[in-house]
Amino acid sequence: MTYMEWFKEHGKKHAAIMDRLGHLSNDEVIAYFRFDNMVKNEPDFCALYKDNKKCHDLEELNCYFCACPNFRFDDEGWQMKGAKYFSSCSIDSKEGDVFVTEDGNHQDCSKCAVPHRESYIRRHFSRNWFGVMENVVDLEDEE
Repeated sequence: MTYMEWFKEHGKKHAAIMDRLGHLSNDEVIAYFRFDNMVKNEPDFCALYKDNKKCHDLEELNCYFCACPNFRFDDEGWQMKGAKYFSSCSIDSKEGDVFVTEDGNHQDCSKCAVPHRESYIRRHFSRNWFGVMENVVDLEDEE
């Protein structure tokens, strides 16, 4: 699955949940996206949920920004720092890393908790996930 395929599929799942939660306040929506609740009530949102497994080792993991607004990707790749990259972090998180494949470099966000903290989510919250994620990729090129 390409980054773009995952991104669009995930955005549709997020939108469907948000449609069902339209009656809740923003704080209630954020609370709904806590890992323990999502595993129980939204088992198809994440492939890891079937094994009750977290993607990040955080006690208070919130899944609202399962995809990070600071993530950047291009399935075709781009040249950066003298190498081909398919994804990167726009804030160069000190917790982030890069993993290298034969084809190029990819952002490794597995140790970064930035978008999974409720304080971050509150600062960047929008009921329109694609709106918050608008800088992740140039969607106009994908139409």
